[in-house]
This record gives sequence, structure tokens and C-alpha cells, in this order.
Amino acid sequence: MAVQISERKFERLVNEALDLIPPQLAKAVDNVVVLVADRHPDEPDLLGLYEGIPLGERGSDYGGSLPDVIHIYRDAILEICESEDDVVDEVAVTVIHEFAHYFGIDDERLHEWGWG
Repeated sequence: MAVQISERKFERLVNEALDLIPPQLAKAVDNVVVLVADRHPDEPDLLGLYEGIPLGERGSDYGGSLPDVIHIYRDAILEICESEDDVVDEVAVTVIHEFAHYFGIDDERLHEWGWG
């Protein structure tokens, strides 16, 4: 059975996870929005998704672009967790994982570092 957490509390957990990004990296974050949704429409088991142009790949033509988007999927995360503590941990891992993609870090490296 999935853990039950209100949308408001879940969003607060996402905000707390954003605070885990080291300040020197947080200063480099530009033109990114984080959205919480129930599930990805095509991949319902997906926990999070980064959509955009990674920071290191942005060229001179990037100016004026729409923001990159990091999606965090609430129901998918709640479904795999057995306790509220698990939710806190999974939200943190998912947020850090998706921001790592923003910084150009791939899944293989993230798994090596334990953020897979």
C-alpha cells in the first residue's frame, strides 16, 4: 500500500530537497522550474524527469529560451515507499538526480555515486 502524504506536504519535501543542493551549485542554476505532478502520462512508474538543455550544452543561442523543467512525480514516489521516512529519502534522491541531469551528469555516473 502506498504511503499517504498530502500534496502540500509533498511539495514541502521537494522544497527541502532543493535545499540539499550545495550553495556553489545552486548559484549556477538558471532558467529551471520544478513541478510536482501525480504521474508521467506515458511512463507512470517514472519518479522524476529533467526536460531541457543541460547547463554545459547551452550555446550563445540559448538566450530567451523557455525554462528547463524538472518534474517530480508524487504518486509514483509514494507508491514505492513504505514509510514517510522513505518518502523523504526518495524525494531527495529524485530531486538531486534530476538536477544532476541539468548539470550534465548522466545516469551511469549517478548510479556510481549512489544517486541512481
